[in-house]
Formats: sequence, structure tokens, C-alpha cells
Amino acid sequence: MTLNFDPRAKATTLYHGEFQPMFIGGKWVAAQSGQEMRALNPATGDVLATVPRGSAADIDAAVAAARAAFEGPWSKFSPYERQCVLLRIADLFETHWEELSVSDTLDMGLPITRTLANRRRVIGMLRFYAGMATALHGEAIDNSIPGEIVTFTRREPVGVVGAIIPWNAPTAASIWKIAPALATGCTIVLKPSEDASLTPLLIARLMQEAGVPDGVVNIVTGTGAEAGARLAEHPDVNKIVFTGSTLTGQAIARAGVTNLKRVSLELGGKSPVIVCRDADIDKAVPIAAMAVFVHSGQICIAGSRLFVAREIHDEFVRRLADFAGKLRVGHGIEAETEIGPLINARQADKVAGYIRAGSDEGAQLVAGGSRLKGDLYDGGNFIAPTVFGAVSDQMTIAREEIFGPVISAMPFDTLDEAVARANATPYGLAAGIFTTHLGTAHKLARRIKAGSVWVNMYHAIDPAVPFGGMKMSGYGREGGTEHLHEYLETKSIWIQTD
Repeated sequence: MTLNFDPRAKATTLYHGEFQPMFIGGKWVAAQSGQEMRALNPATGDVLATVPRGSAADIDAAVAAARAAFEGPWSKFSPYERQCVLLRIADLFETHWEELSVSDTLDMGLPITRTLANRRRVIGMLRFYAGMATALHGEAIDNSIPGEIVTFTRREPVGVVGAIIPWNAPTAASIWKIAPALATGCTIVLKPSEDASLTPLLIARLMQEAGVPDGVVNIVTGTGAEAGARLAEHPDVNKIVFTGSTLTGQAIARAGVTNLKRVSLELGGKSPVIVCRDADIDKAVPIAAMAVFVHSGQICIAGSRLFVAREIHDEFVRRLADFAGKLRVGHGIEAETEIGPLINARQADKVAGYIRAGSDEGAQLVAGGSRLKGDLYDGGNFIAPTVFGAVSDQMTIAREEIFGPVISAMPFDTLDEAVARANATPYGLAAGIFTTHLGTAHKLARRIKAGSVWVNMYHAIDPAVPFGGMKMSGYGREGGTEHLHEYLETKSIWIQTD
């Protein structure tokens, strides 16, 4: 991608270690406790800014503001007026996209070319949900009750939504939660990850500028154990939507039982990629590689279990290793960087532990495997793109979600075997298939237990297409009309007319 601006120059205008307040009820506030957290640049370890360390008291204030807005001014907005608000937000995102992209890159490390490339998806989401705001409706239903009785349904907003998002895509994740809430007439309290809170606060400023009424959108920064847990259990929150780890998702589901709130969960994955013997290898190698290496592997849909037909396995793995070795790893703010840092030292240590486990359990390290050192990487959390061969299904790296740039390659002999091994996981978020035979593509896509299956491609997500998981990868869908239904209640109305 050719950049028409200097990301480094833009970065100097954003954060200088100063305090960034959170957004509650239309006001910019500190935590009631006065406590703060540091926002660190994962490429350098430098302090970008400080943010409030919100607690239960701050969540309570935000939920109260959201409730007041839901039952007050926001309830009087017509679908057309909600649509106009979303379109104004989309226009502001267009204007400020470079700033949002640089903020994401600084806050969580994704290369600037990647954050800039999210433009179509994020702004497309805003415009899609704006269009859906005026398309929500119930239906007239013929009933079988004697007499002249009319029955119909209404779709009404569920109420106050609590949203908890991870650090790996702050802009996209924020909008994927906020936009459907606004389209349906809900209000929302968003708790971003403590590792990437800055861009959601920047988004709140754009929401305010767009004329979103006070209390409709609230951003509370803080830890999951303090702010997130309170939001999940809050008795006046009608719905929780969460993206993150399966373990945390289970805790949130249990917390939602307190008032039987609606819960949507998009959780972890250990996604299989199946490369058939008739696959176009030239096309499949870079796509299969970036199915994991994009986001430095820190993405729930990473296709980290690579099943390759035995006839082409050795050649495929050799070319995959060569591709991995040529990827440019560095600071995300540099235009030539293809792979950025991991989010923090803790995650880098965790991934390094998985790499050691792979070698200790007998997997063959064919590319990467090291933490990168030197002047370019000082203070950052960099791990070279890593490829393992000779992996068995029982190895730790083949079973557990690594959330790092690590691929486990395994040969298979028959398609039935590939399907059985691909499905032998508690997860079911995504899968990839590479084949030039249309019949094979259809058969495998039908048999794989995953919420999204990509054929001869990967990572495609569109606002109009549902996305979500099966099994331990969660429930509920984001994207498409199904996403709006997650934020709506159905009310049945009976009227006797005789």
C-alpha cells in the first residue's frame, strides 16, 4: 500500500503521555477512585498515555447514564433520526480515518498498512447498520383463534447493552458493538481492553461530535476483573456482548444468569485450514501463511492448524517456511512493516512458551521460533513468524489457542481423515479450504463444524454476512440481519376487533 501521509508525523500529534479521561453520560471524567493505568506502545514499551482505572462505581454510573438515555431522549428518536446519527458518524470516520488508524497501530501494534486497510470494513459497518435502522419491522400473523382478532409483532430494543471488547482490533470491535446498538435504539456501555483503550476513547469523541445524545454511548476504561466483571453481572444491563477468550466468556455467561440478561459470545478458536492435493499452491501458500501471521497471530480466527495432503505436504511446508522468513517484522508505524509486535511482554512470554513446548514435544521447527532482538526491536514484544512441521494432533501447539504467529503443519491422507481431525477440537469458529474442485469445496464446507468457512481465501468479513462460532467458540452472530436481532425483543400484540 502506498501511503499519502507520514504515519510517524501523524503519531506525534496524538499521544504524549498525557491523561485521557473516560466518557460517561456525555462527560469526560476520571475514575471515581482516582486510579489510572498506563497505555504502552507494544513496539517500544513507551508510555503513550494514562487512562482511568474504572471500577464497579464507574460502571454503575455509566449504566445509570445509559438507562436514563434509553428511557429519555433517545427513545424519542425515530428510525430515520437514528440512521442520520450513524451516517454522521460514518462521515466523521471518513474524515478522521488516518488518525484512527495511527491510534490503533500505536495502541496495539498492528502495521499501519493493515489498520488503514480496515477502512472499507469499518465504515461499511456504520453505513450498513444505518441502512438497517429503517428496515426493522415486525409482521402481521394470521391466527386460528375464533373471532375477529388481529395479531402482529413489534421489534423493540432490548435496552441497555454492556459490551466488552479485546485489544486486537479496537476500532472494528468498537463499531461492531456500538453500531447495531444505535441502529436498534439501544444504549451502550463499552469496556475496552486495558491493553488498548485509547482508540475507543477517540471514537467516543467522534460520537459526541456526531450528535449522539448524552448517555447513549459510554466508554469505561479499566481491568476485566474490576470494571468488566461488574458490567457482566450488573442487574440493570439487559444484554452483554463479549469478544475474547473462552475462559472469560464462560465467566461472563455465568454472571449473566443474575438477571437472565441476553448474552452473545464470540470466543476463541483453533481453526483448521485444509489444503487438498489439487490446490493451487502458488495461491494457497501466502493465504495460508497470513491466515495466521496477520495480527501477529493475535486473532481468534487464525488458521493455525494446517492440514496438507501428503502428496504436496513437504513442498508446501518448505514454501511456507520460505514465505515466513521473508516477512518484514518491525514497528507498526513503519509503512514497510508486514508483521508487528505482540501486545505485551506477558503475551510474548506465553507464545515463547508454546514454541518451546512444540520443540520439546518433537515438532520440527522449520521457520522462526525466536524472539527478535537488536536496536530495531528494543523495548518491544517481537517474535519471528514461526512454522512447525511433523506436528501430531496430540501436541500442545496443535490443541491450544496460541494467539501468536505460530503455524502447526500436519499431513493427511484422505478427505475423511482431514474432516475428522479438523473437527476434533472443542472450538468451532472458522476454517479454510484450498481446492480447485468445486464439488470438494462444497462437501468439505458442509462437513466442517465452524461458523465461517472460507474456500481459496481467508479472513473475509462483511457487514452483511453473519459471523460467529459453534461449540466452545461461542454463540450469537455479528453481521447481517441476525446481528440486529441480537439487540431486539419480539413483542406479540393481540387486538380483538369485533
